[in-house]
Amino acid sequence: MIETQRLILRPFKREDAADLYEYLKEPSVHCFASMKLDSVEQAAEILRERENNNQYCFAIVLKENGRVIGEVEAYPEAATREEGAAQDTFSPCWMLNKDYQGKGYAFEAVSAFFDYLFTRLGARRVYAYTEDYNIHSQRLCEKLGMRREGEFREFVSFVNAPDGTPIYENTIQYAILRREWLKED
Repeated sequence: MIETQRLILRPFKREDAADLYEYLKEPSVHCFASMKLDSVEQAAEILRERENNNQYCFAIVLKENGRVIGEVEAYPEAATREEGAAQDTFSPCWMLNKDYQGKGYAFEAVSAFFDYLFTRLGARRVYAYTEDYNIHSQRLCEKLGMRREGEFREFVSFVNAPDGTPIYENTIQYAILRREWLKED
């Protein structure tokens, strides 16, 4: 569990299904289209699958009322293909219920999560992808001290046009190193 001034980041619980459904019934960004849920029951099934994933995926919970308003997650990966290479690179994903955006909750949650990745899980590098139209996510990356590393044109498709053809999106990559986060430079 990670605690901030207004939030608690904790593993998901089965009773979070209604709150999970609330922000996944209509994902606001295409990259979350595959996570779209059609019912609270479907959300409950997803939460059963997440039960053993309590080190890398956290519910973002308001302290004042216990409501889940989003999530943040990242999984370790190796930076090289060498067998036994350190898994010290993380690519986080964050999502917030649209009713709670613009209030500083994303920065508060992701900042605490980055601190967790760097200081407790030994991350060396954290990088994030965001769509070129997702200005709020880009601003969050910059506020977190991440640097823009590049833009990938027509990088990936998450949705199709009405005629069934893929809609390719431009993706921007941001990153920050442990020494930058800890201001050791």
